[in-house]
Amino acid sequence: MKNISCGLIVLLMLACSVTPSEAQLSIGIGLPNVSIGINLPFYPQLSPVPGYPVYYAPEVNANYFFYDGMYWVYQDDNWYASSWYNGPWAFVEPYAVPLFVLRIPVRYYRQPPVYFRGWLSSAPPRWGQHWGRDWERRRGGWDRWNRHSVPKRAPRPSYQSKYTGDRYPQRIEEQHTLRSRSYRYQPRDMAVRQHIRQQADQKRAVPDQRGRHEAAPERNQRQIEPQRSAPHQQGAPAGPRTQPPQRGGEQVQRSTPPQQHAPAVREQRPQGKKDSQGSNRGQERKDNRDEDRGQNKDENRGRGHDK
Repeated sequence: MKNISCGLIVLLMLACSVTPSEAQLSIGIGLPNVSIGINLPFYPQLSPVPGYPVYYAPEVNANYFFYDGMYWVYQDDNWYASSWYNGPWAFVEPYAVPLFVLRIPVRYYRQPPVYFRGWLSSAPPRWGQHWGRDWERRRGGWDRWNRHSVPKRAPRPSYQSKYTGDRYPQRIEEQHTLRSRSYRYQPRDMAVRQHIRQQADQKRAVPDQRGRHEAAPERNQRQIEPQRSAPHQQGAPAGPRTQPPQRGGEQVQRSTPPQQHAPAVREQRPQGKKDSQGSNRGQERKDNRDEDRGQNKDENRGRGHDK
């Protein structure tokens, strides 16, 4: 029983020690927020590495490469990556470095580390010897590939040559916007795709502060306008008011005098009585006219008989 309990404790300790590293390794390439001391005043010259889908920068005093749409730098025993030539840079786990970046021959490292000495210049560095057996076990076969079926090189991002000095975009969301607008290449490596996706997610997470500030005056204007058009409150001095009547599609300003005191209230008679009296009087007048006409006819007839 003691042996079983000890074995369970050891397994739990191993699980606790492995879980954080596995979660970290699943990221592969972190977010670009590292400064590694590289400060290029202009867009570097990128020359192809013969037989590899990779470029290197012969004029840059660093282990500086370009592969699959991204820049790669090996410095202080660590790999860093960026989608722009002057960073900011993201740390890359040794398990997530693309295979063809690992396969770059030693001779194209402008600042090779001390432990590169004695290694064949036409062969890739001995990463298994440097990073240990665990790395070599997980990245087995990294130094074996068909040299007759090498993928094409990604196009150089020459659009970035326009952004030098103060024009260089420092914010990640701005870099991603310019890249998506000017560079149509789609990366093949899964780690590179994940990195570009992380940049896109970070861009969407950043609120547009300028849009908020521009919309604020419009909202304030909408709140002020109803107050200007509100009617005069009771007790306020009455002044001339203008009303824009419509005349032929044009607005004409017409001033109306201030309101006078309200006239005395007249006694309102029922509408029904007024109508009935008016109708009765009209009927009486009509009857009288008819009688007069009848009498005149009779008088005229009598005079005719007399004659």
